[in-house]
Amino acid sequence: MFLTTAQAGKALGCSGPTLRKLLAAGVVPGAFPAGRMTVIPTDAVEQLRSRERADLGALRRPEIAVLRVGSGERVEEPDRAWIGFHVDRSEHELLAALSGWWRCDPARVAAGGVLPVTIAGFVVAVLSGLDEWVADGTGTSLRYRFTGARLAGYLTDLTAPVNRITTAPAGTDDRRLADLLLGTRLASQSSGPIAYVSTRTTTDQPTEGE
Repeated sequence: MFLTTAQAGKALGCSGPTLRKLLAAGVVPGAFPAGRMTVIPTDAVEQLRSRERADLGALRRPEIAVLRVGSGERVEEPDRAWIGFHVDRSEHELLAALSGWWRCDPARVAAGGVLPVTIAGFVVAVLSGLDEWVADGTGTSLRYRFTGARLAGYLTDLTAPVNRITTAPAGTDDRRLADLLLGTRLASQSSGPIAYVSTRTTTDQPTEGE
């Protein structure tokens, strides 16, 4: 059996457009266009509903930043050809696509020790190595890039998460962070791509507007 994006969005607590961002990223196998709409296997929707919320208390930080992205899009930039997330991108392409530039408080991001990447309130990738950054100029509206960022892990199937853990440097906490966060539900609210979430006050529903 299949559900439309509107029906699936209602079941998941998000709008049709928000859900379509998730489908466009390729993390929900079995979804396909049917006429003017996209349909999703009912069991896939049930698997999405069963995703647990992120256990942010285990991070032992009062707050973390969250990077909210869309599906992968082509760009013409000197150091990358893509922005956003898609399962068909290589690890190198994903890291470049997710590494910035972002308007944010870089020290606040770094203090969290990890940067979960979400689409429609689901964690699809995890960035670490946030201790160093550069700005794109001077002024009051700077964008920042984290020069040491690493792709700690990412997934390719949200309905039965297959975690692709990248090769973490010795002495890092990347594997634990990826195992803890990938495939979980992590709600956030922001007018931009970076949101800040208290590790003590999370909800278990995806948030509109990602």
